Amino acid sequence: LTTKIWTDHLSAGRLVPSLQESLEKLRTDYVDLVLIHWPSPGGAVPLAESLEALADAQSRGLARRIGVSNFTVALLREAVAAVGADMIATNQIELHPYLQNRAVVDFARGQGVHVTSYMTLGYGQMLQDAEIQAIAQECDATPAQVALAWA
Repeated sequence: LTTKIWTDHLSAGRLVPSLQESLEKLRTDYVDLVLIHWPSPGGAVPLAESLEALADAQSRGLARRIGVSNFTVALLREAVAAVGADMIATNQIELHPYLQNRAVVDFARGQGVHVTSYMTLGYGQMLQDAEIQAIAQECDATPAQVALAWA
């Protein structure tokens, strides 16, 4: 079970209460993973503050693992500097054959940070792609299965 913290709630004083509100709505005491959806716009809340608050939420047992979403190489580098790569379970990014984000994937892997794909079907474009359809036919699979296996 995963949830995200929206940018309005990234400060040290707001992150844990926001997560607790999510837990109440989900009717659970903890989530398996909580992500920062995106850093605070304009750096209003320093990334280190947000990540330390996330680590605090984890230490309180509100989340088993913590991670980030939509982080570029520069942002991921800053996150690793703030809390260490071993604390960051994943960087969830848009990832599909049309948008491979190789620099982000390579950097994350080099740090030991997992990458989680979202929008893996590329807004449905992968299902219509002739090459993916050909691979699917050759493998006795659907285009969706091919795209998911690629990810």
